[in-house]
Amino acid sequence: MSNQVHAGRRQALKFLAGVPMLPLGSASIATMLTGCGGSSNNSDTSQTPAPTFVSAVFGAMAAPSLSNPAAMATTTVGSTLKISLSDKSEKEYKLAYQTFFITGDMVDDGKGGKILAGGYYDINNKPIMDTSVAGKERQFFSDSPDGTSLLSLPSPTVSGIKGKAVFAVVQFEYTTRNQALADTYGQLPSPIAVLTLDQDQTTGKLSLVKYHNVDTSKANGLWITCGSSLSPWGTHLSSEEYEPDAQFVSTDAQFKAFSKNTFGDETKANPYHYGHLPEVTVNPDGTGTIKKHYCLGRISHELVQVMPDNRTVLMGDDATNSGLFLFVADKEKDLSSGTLYVAKVGAGFSLDTAAAGAKLTWIKLGSATSAEIETMANTIKPTDIMTILKAEPVPADPSFTKIWVGGKANWIKVKPGMEKAAAFLETHRYAYLKGGSMGFTKMEGTTVNIKDKVAYSALQNMVDSMVKDNAKGWNAESGISLDKALVAGGVMAHTLGGGQTDTSGTAINSEWVPTLTKALLLGEDIAADALGNLANPDKIGNPDNLKFSEKLRTLFIGEDSGYHVNNFLWAYNVDTKVLSRLMSMPSGAEATGLHVVDDLNGWTYITSNFQHPGDWSSSLHGKVQATLDPLVRANYKDRFGAAVGYLTADVTGIKLNSVK
Repeated sequence: MSNQVHAGRRQALKFLAGVPMLPLGSASIATMLTGCGGSSNNSDTSQTPAPTFVSAVFGAMAAPSLSNPAAMATTTVGSTLKISLSDKSEKEYKLAYQTFFITGDMVDDGKGGKILAGGYYDINNKPIMDTSVAGKERQFFSDSPDGTSLLSLPSPTVSGIKGKAVFAVVQFEYTTRNQALADTYGQLPSPIAVLTLDQDQTTGKLSLVKYHNVDTSKANGLWITCGSSLSPWGTHLSSEEYEPDAQFVSTDAQFKAFSKNTFGDETKANPYHYGHLPEVTVNPDGTGTIKKHYCLGRISHELVQVMPDNRTVLMGDDATNSGLFLFVADKEKDLSSGTLYVAKVGAGFSLDTAAAGAKLTWIKLGSATSAEIETMANTIKPTDIMTILKAEPVPADPSFTKIWVGGKANWIKVKPGMEKAAAFLETHRYAYLKGGSMGFTKMEGTTVNIKDKVAYSALQNMVDSMVKDNAKGWNAESGISLDKALVAGGVMAHTLGGGQTDTSGTAINSEWVPTLTKALLLGEDIAADALGNLANPDKIGNPDNLKFSEKLRTLFIGEDSGYHVNNFLWAYNVDTKVLSRLMSMPSGAEATGLHVVDDLNGWTYITSNFQHPGDWSSSLHGKVQATLDPLVRANYKDRFGAAVGYLTADVTGIKLNSVK
């Protein structure tokens, strides 16, 4: 998402529950098929083994149009899921969307009371009030739910569960505006909540029974929590993007407002406490605890992916002049210490999907523990680490190096002995200084295809610093030099391997290191069509969240597009190469919070949120705004709310017992 223009950010949680998508074995498939509303005709299962799952195909829906404005003003699903079984039978399911809540609803707190969904709290866990309109004072709540993880625990203790307890961790990135319609982006500490869900063991349906707001005070509050992922060990890996520029916060109105709303003092917040990787652990009682890891680089953390070794972390970096970063932890399932690397892109980088791709090598930035970097953050001033100038020194001073940050030139010099502090607290600048390819633009979500040993990264836009001779940060030495911008963005595929060394010749202790990158799937810029789309609506546009399902062999893609009138959730089968539109978000809203769980008590789920419905742009929505605005306002609390829910099978009329 643009730091200035927040057109597009997250959208309502879709949990693909109740769908017999993934029969995980001959015993479980009969149960799953029966559980979706039918009954099994196999009375003697001991004599007739149940068929097993073979493959799945999503049937695409058409994009909504003004012939049905109501469909453009809400979540619309017209897609299908067809599963093929080992006995050659097939069954197709119509998909549908249901909600848990709209942010701003009062929901159960699990203690017999109610709590505001998406509500904001200060560092003392006191509600933050919107007093912008006299007589309408109320607690702030988010219109931008984002990163979501879905998980289970072995011995939950939450009361009121009739089936099995399932937990969702949901973070709320920001709120777009106050009641007086003034911009409030990034001015409030991001809330994060644990939802306890009751999983019906007959249908797979998920129902909210408890909402718990996580206390983030020990982590100094959270800053602009964007995408997220579930670690292999079952924790929620959050994010803090667009790290505040520490040397210049005295003139940063946004950060001062954040500090005021969080601590009650616009000078109290420490910028070096933000831009890190928070990790949330869910407790058996449906509460959660949080800690920040300070050793994974202070970058515009988006959606990270931990590899199957439980140690290697591939990180998106949502910024102009961003990089591809890698962290290798010292111990499995422990991100509190390790080594940080940045990629160097070799020759051959292009948007030609048939090209061989570009080699990736890795520059070591440093090794550290979270504790030592947190101590530095607590005690070191920005001017202790490096000198940063925004204009070329006069007279010329060769001790300064020109770099690009956020599309703007800086001249920097690291203070003697401060290399480690620079690597972990001024990571963007230090990575550029060390020769990293800091020429990407808005590298967002990352995910991994374990079977093929391929990782994927979304580039929301391919503009500015990626385009040859562009004045906003292009650098010939980055290896990223497109002849033409692609505003609609695309998805890159990275080949993963072991036996790699960094550029100093030191071995990288991982078998999951990206070694080659190439274009996989691209959007297409167009002149405005009849609806107003500026990117081809039948291709991805400004991809953001990515998740891969091993069982479905499918890459799921959520859009953060300022170029599609409605943003979409897509499914791309990596074997058949078929791209299918699964769901449309309300116009002006962004698809976020994407997460896939292949097997959760025998069921498969997909989550994906949406944010800020009706966030209109005259250049994109000029042809639809007048028609859709009153509908969106009626659906989503006058544009202050956003839905959290799930994508599921609509079983009406489906006779699942016809499948053997």
